[in-house]
Amino acid sequence: MPYFDAASSAPPHPVARQALLAALDEGWGDPARLYREGRRARLLLDAARQTAADAVGCRPDELVFTASGTRAVHQGVAGALAGRRRVGRGLVVSAVEHSSVLHAATAHTVAGGTVTEVGVDRTGRVAPTAYADALRGAAEPVALACLQSANHEVGTEQPVADVAEVCRAAGVPLLVDAAQSLGWGRVEGGWSLLTASAHKWGGPAGVGLLVVRKGVRFAPQGPVDERESGRSAGFENIPAIVAAAASLRAVRAEAESEALRLRGLVDRVRTRVPELVPDVEVVGDPTRRLPHLVTFSCLYVDGESLLHGLDRAEFAVSSGSSCTSSTLTPSHVLRAMGVLSEGNVRVSLPVGTAEADVERFLELLPGIVSAVRAKLGAPTGRESASVRGPRADGAAPSGVADAPGAQSSAAAEAGGGGAQDGGGTRGDGGVGAGGGAESGGGAVADAREEVPALTVDALGKRCPLPVIELAKVIEDVPVGAVVAVLADDEAARLDIPAWCDMRGQEYVGERAARRGAAYWVRRR
Repeated sequence: MPYFDAASSAPPHPVARQALLAALDEGWGDPARLYREGRRARLLLDAARQTAADAVGCRPDELVFTASGTRAVHQGVAGALAGRRRVGRGLVVSAVEHSSVLHAATAHTVAGGTVTEVGVDRTGRVAPTAYADALRGAAEPVALACLQSANHEVGTEQPVADVAEVCRAAGVPLLVDAAQSLGWGRVEGGWSLLTASAHKWGGPAGVGLLVVRKGVRFAPQGPVDERESGRSAGFENIPAIVAAAASLRAVRAEAESEALRLRGLVDRVRTRVPELVPDVEVVGDPTRRLPHLVTFSCLYVDGESLLHGLDRAEFAVSSGSSCTSSTLTPSHVLRAMGVLSEGNVRVSLPVGTAEADVERFLELLPGIVSAVRAKLGAPTGRESASVRGPRADGAAPSGVADAPGAQSSAAAEAGGGGAQDGGGTRGDGGVGAGGGAESGGGAVADAREEVPALTVDALGKRCPLPVIELAKVIEDVPVGAVVAVLADDEAARLDIPAWCDMRGQEYVGERAARRGAAYWVRRR
């Protein structure tokens, strides 16, 4: 079964397996003891630390091993904030950080600190100037800034060196989450702290790296002991640490040639998926990206059904769609980028992926997507849908007793309340003229007296159904008229504006409704 989810956890590298088995025989002793078994364990631990430090580009005494990459992030963030608490309690993070960073930020907020979030462009990339603005405009002095080296969902590489220089000029340390990129190369730039996770590069799970540069103020939080310089308590898992360091050295030796090969396969996926499958958005930076990862979203597709279909075809992939999440909310990364989240697929190729497996994936994907769309009743042309409200031809839709031109209860609900357009003008029953974060930037003329020509009642339906219903009826209204979609699925806030971008329609904005929200779309 082709495994295309290396960004979640890479298959164990053969060197990791060999090193782990050897270290189980030699490295089971306590490295803090002076007898032979302890000295042997200490030699293995010190050698692994040197190997990892060489790969990172730091001093061995700056690097400690933790119980996981997540623990490294949590300990790094907490320790750096505590070490600089006299400076301030401000924390700056990007909107697309890994959940471990965002969870640490939430904990900091609960403890009384402040967090400033830096937005990204549609490729998922931050601007160094945005970090500079955040450092200057934070509610209180900033103690720490965080930025990933590359995004875990879409593969976009971040301008770490430039942001590190911005932070240096402001006197703020920068913590870099290098989990996704460290196996491919060093993180350049003047960063202050760095974290990584061994299972992302083919090492064993349960080993993380935390690097704190000399001169960075750092105060370990929670109970501490004498191990790992007091920064990571508990008995070291030496066999796993040895395997992690050995596999990191091995993947680095292969990185240049394998990155070139996998980039070619990923370029093939990026190019051919939109050619083979209609209505697909490939997301992430097309050039400044990890070599092995590509993410795309398929319009009118339920992500969970798509993943199940690919699994039945024996392909293991992942998704950021809301229906694949236990919270039923779309990926925070896709939301921050403002791109389509429905039918989302992340393909991340492990080292050694066969070209034939990629070709077979491309061969089977169109049929799997088509089957999911057919099951959901996705539009294949001009089709009608169950709507409430007056139609363009003046006839009442099926099941609606209102006279032509009159509003049904759903239409009235869609037209009520002020616009939520992130800064546009507001009026009684009107739509704001400006566009902002909530409206996706749509702008219209003063429409305070305007009412929707059609209202689609998609309350209680999960995406992509609200988008499918919208697509079926958009051509039933005249050019310039508005269709309102009533929906209470959080993903609709992201997917309806994204649909408008993909289909050349105008997203007017989001309006308050008694239940859910009303999303207004103007036909072009």
